Amino acid sequence: MIPFPLLPTPIETSYRACTIPYRFPSDNPGKATPTEISWINVFANSIPSFKKRAESDTTVPDAPAKAERFAERYAGILEDWKKDPESHGGPPDGISLGRVREQIIRELGFRDIFKKVKEEENAKAISLFPEVVSLSDAIEDEGERLENLVRGIFAGNIFDLGSAQLAEVFSRDGGISFLDTSQNLVSRPWVIDDLENFKAKWIKKRWKKAVIFVDNSGADIILGILPFAREMLRRGMQVVLAANELPSINDVTYTELTEILSQLKDENDQLIGVDTSNLLIANSGNDLAVIDLSRVSQELAYLSSDADLVILEGMGRGIETNLYAQFKCDSLNIGMVKHLEVAEFLGGRLYDCVFKYSEVQT
Repeated sequence: MIPFPLLPTPIETSYRACTIPYRFPSDNPGKATPTEISWINVFANSIPSFKKRAESDTTVPDAPAKAERFAERYAGILEDWKKDPESHGGPPDGISLGRVREQIIRELGFRDIFKKVKEEENAKAISLFPEVVSLSDAIEDEGERLENLVRGIFAGNIFDLGSAQLAEVFSRDGGISFLDTSQNLVSRPWVIDDLENFKAKWIKKRWKKAVIFVDNSGADIILGILPFAREMLRRGMQVVLAANELPSINDVTYTELTEILSQLKDENDQLIGVDTSNLLIANSGNDLAVIDLSRVSQELAYLSSDADLVILEGMGRGIETNLYAQFKCDSLNIGMVKHLEVAEFLGGRLYDCVFKYSEVQT
């Protein structure tokens, strides 16, 4: 694992992964801050949905008993952190809270507790892909077509089982309509809304290669990101899609993304009429729903080194981490706000949208 090559150097002083500061140097090291307690509660609220998924994992012997052990161990560590922020290797943040949860799940023998729901959502989204692309292609104006594609990314990004509230909706209702969601996003201006500036640069066709850190399975990757990537390919760009190495919640993995594309491409390696020879899939080396760009795979670093646009998609990668990250090239953070705590930090609304475009001055 090595630093992402498009981060400015020295990385030690120029890059901080987590967006929300849970504590400041002046805070008492032996007492949890209000922000730490608030986020510990967010992760505690996720335990029932994770436990339920783990209980039904038929690939793991004694899954119900092990799911109970996961719930008890993780809840215990979260309570420890509330009492003493130094109790488990230092004060918690958005990365360590997720990492401990994944470590406990894996230590108990669970490999991918969201596998079944991911497969179901992928199948639904694949069946809708031709219709979504057709609707996009029918829009003649470049700016309008871009905005439609962006709305599709937001609509797809709502498929997030890391949000306790959304996990309950999916469990109860069996999903959320992609096309309905894309038409019913919160009104603009969004909490961060640089779309018009990005649109002006897009129309000038200024980028040659983009690396996109992708997020969730299902509608997110298939109906949101892939139509957007396809449009980039149509414009002559090279596109690198960076996906997780290991499963985390319902995030798409490198292996799953490769399989999805094999189902969507035709016998000529085209995505509904668009050549995919300039579409590359990279294993990011990541195993969490957030990402620390100071540690990525050498494969991704090699494929990304000459990119002139970095896109971080989703709440975990693009908002909770890396929202304020600086790069050597232009960058775009795009995602839907699905935690009330994030909405409050940004001064926006729950299910608000973030579209943050940062242009490098040359």
